[in-house]
Amino acid sequence: MLLLAAAFLVAFVLLLYMVSPLISPKPLALPGAHVVVTGGSSGIGKCIAIECYKQGAFITLVARNEDKLLQAKKEIEKHSVNDKQVVLCISVDVSQDYSQVENVIKQAQEKLGPVDMLVNCAGMAVSGKFEDLEVSAFERLMSVNYLGSVYPSRAVITTMKERRVGRIVFVSSQAGQLGLFGFTAYSSSKFAIRGLAEALQMEVKPYNVYVTVAYPPDTDTPGFAEENKTKPLETRLISETTSVCKPEQVAKQIVKDAIQGNFNSSIGSDGYMLSSLTCGMAPVTSITEGLQQVVTMGLFRTIALFYLGSFDSIIRRCMMQRARSEVADKTA
Repeated sequence: MLLLAAAFLVAFVLLLYMVSPLISPKPLALPGAHVVVTGGSSGIGKCIAIECYKQGAFITLVARNEDKLLQAKKEIEKHSVNDKQVVLCISVDVSQDYSQVENVIKQAQEKLGPVDMLVNCAGMAVSGKFEDLEVSAFERLMSVNYLGSVYPSRAVITTMKERRVGRIVFVSSQAGQLGLFGFTAYSSSKFAIRGLAEALQMEVKPYNVYVTVAYPPDTDTPGFAEENKTKPLETRLISETTSVCKPEQVAKQIVKDAIQGNFNSSIGSDGYMLSSLTCGMAPVTSITEGLQQVVTMGLFRTIALFYLGSFDSIIRRCMMQRARSEVADKTA
């Protein structure tokens, strides 16, 4: 009986692997495609632009700083695969005025054609204890990280649906899957992106438009270096439990998943575990992906409990250390 059950399970899994490609989206061809990258002047955004350019895409870089945009343009152009490729730079704050963002997208489409892929990579991080953060920090992060993704997506979605082709990428964070000490403002803005992405995917999937949400870990970028300057001790110690990734590695995975139309894009074993743990009602690209989530959920939850316990321990130790320091200061 056990042998028969095992044989049935193997046959079922093989069937899923054979059927999965039939229900997965057709990969997007990047050669000649128009890719718009917001926050593309540095960090992950710039590396995504380079990766797409290497595969023959035409690039529109959108960011605030004109000098950084021109510098990024020169760097990206070194990776051209043909003499027809173009890198267009447009300076605008994607989080402030929707009409400006809409006009920018129109300009880009007039010069390079309809947008085939939009990568929402503009973002920022602020860390600190909830009561220490100014209310304006919450407002700013929601504006940049959330509305800064809403506005460009809103500007391209109609054309994508009309053409029955397109990819929209939202770059969130592992802090958008797990709320961490010091990230009450940041995590909230990144969690919001997932809700937007899930609802949007349900709307646009019948039009052959696919949404990808990327959850990169700590990544060696200028933004990460700036973030580390003000991180609470607890946040820094928790972050140090995982390694820091290279932006090129992150960019390659995001571009690969976006091309395939995968809803989820994660990096490394920790990223895979987090994505499986937090999948909830998120869409899947293949039956195989759904089966893997079902099979691994129990094991990953057990591992996660140990992680959470270690995080709590770090926070308690920091609190005790701070209390001892205060007592020592008073008696000195």
